[in-house]
Amino acid sequence: MTQNKLVIYIDGGSRGNPGPSALGVLFLGEKGEFIKEYSLCLGKKTNNEAEYLSLIFALKKIKAVFGKEKIQELPIEIKSDSELLIKQMNGQYKIKEPSIQQLFLEAWNLKIDFKNLKFYLIPREENKRADKLVNEALNTEAKIQKLF
Repeated sequence: MTQNKLVIYIDGGSRGNPGPSALGVLFLGEKGEFIKEYSLCLGKKTNNEAEYLSLIFALKKIKAVFGKEKIQELPIEIKSDSELLIKQMNGQYKIKEPSIQQLFLEAWNLKIDFKNLKFYLIPREENKRADKLVNEALNTEAKIQKLF
């Protein structure tokens, strides 16, 4: 898998805040070509916790798929519609909530291995595919809950 650039769309959401939550992560190549997508239920979390967990999941997955050496050279863009997450990761907002402080530190420590990683705030309309992954995971989980 040779890539010149990686574009990753992330989203996290909860129904209830806190409530049942999930993440959605979409990997695309430089020209927008599909690479891989992931969705995962997270249990009872807030929206902001789910957003951070989507970032942490994405960073860990990039390392696992591409390896520590490759990610030092590879330009990577993380795109999210979460203003809080993006502005905190770019050092523009303070982290006041204790549960978010812990998640921020985990994400920040993972980020250290990436030499060419940038965070971009995008409009919600541009994040529909990652949002769809979140909702699909939550809908599947809700159906399973109804069965039992």
